[in-house]
Amino acid sequence: MCIPTPQASGVAVSDGVIKVFNEMKVRKASPGPAELSQRKKAVLFCLSEDQRAIVLEPGKEVLVGDAVPDPYAAFVALLPERDCRYALYDATYETRETKKEDLVFIFWAPECAPLKSKMIYASSKDAIKKKLTGIKHELQANSFEEVKDRCTLAEKLGGSSVVSLEGKPV
Repeated sequence: MCIPTPQASGVAVSDGVIKVFNEMKVRKASPGPAELSQRKKAVLFCLSEDQRAIVLEPGKEVLVGDAVPDPYAAFVALLPERDCRYALYDATYETRETKKEDLVFIFWAPECAPLKSKMIYASSKDAIKKKLTGIKHELQANSFEEVKDRCTLAEKLGGSSVVSLEGKPV
């Protein structure tokens, strides 16, 4: 089911997108092991087949409980080589002073994506951002080199004060 208020691009944001965002945003103080393992670390959103709604892309997520040595690399591997996506990434990072967790909105628009795709994703970005209230960090990436480099994301999270991302030094 979609929210009936389409934005300038005519694309609406599905209820499923908002539900996932709210689940990622609200963390319980002491989740049980089962809850923690099912918590989403990263998710991808795409346009529906009729290109009228932004929806959760089935099977394109990284869970906290997934046995992956590097959740950020697992997230990057989900990104399509030749098409655009929106993503939410729950970044765990350290600054010189403290350890932090923040949600990052990522707009993935690779150089080789079709022009029509780039245009509709770019014109629909405000629609999804308005629904994801409280996001402090945003990253737009146009190449795998850019997104694979942890320093790009670290810069958005706090610049030179960030010393590690997902336990790996930057």
